[in-house]
Amino acid sequence: MSSTIYMMEAANLFCGDHDPSLSKHLTLAELKLPDLQAIYADHHPGGARVAIELEVGIQKLEPTFKLNGFDPDLLTQFGLGARAKNVYTAYGVIVDKRLGTKIEAKAIIEARLGKIAPDAFQRGELMGHEYALNEVTHYELWFGGAPKIEWDFFTSVWRIDGVDQDADTNSILRVGG
Repeated sequence: MSSTIYMMEAANLFCGDHDPSLSKHLTLAELKLPDLQAIYADHHPGGARVAIELEVGIQKLEPTFKLNGFDPDLLTQFGLGARAKNVYTAYGVIVDKRLGTKIEAKAIIEARLGKIAPDAFQRGELMGHEYALNEVTHYELWFGGAPKIEWDFFTSVWRIDGVDQDADTNSILRVGG
């Protein structure tokens, strides 16, 4: 693969399912996929001069997005009254700047809508709402029709480029996907 730059040019978000009436393409102002961050623990053994850090897991996933205006449909997905998780699917148009070709990026997130933070109203300015997805139990990130990252809490699946990273552990524990 030759060197290039991949740039996101456009995005859309579906909150709940793929019903075309639930598209947020007209109000989507900002979309932030979750950070991928490892958890580390310090270890300074009694016989060592220098401490090290050891990776012991991965931080919880916390995607966010911002929509301009009000969205009454999303209000009903918030909080304890909305018992079920929803599937949030984001699509992005990625441009290969070297070739000029467009590539589909897709993120699938199963989560609960855990935060709605309204902007302050100012006459003559757009008022929007920031949303946070919490209790994420499933995440997939696709690039050009191929899965790059697949994780599911309930099946213990953690795949990178289609390769199950925990297959041996899950086999030993008799769990998972």
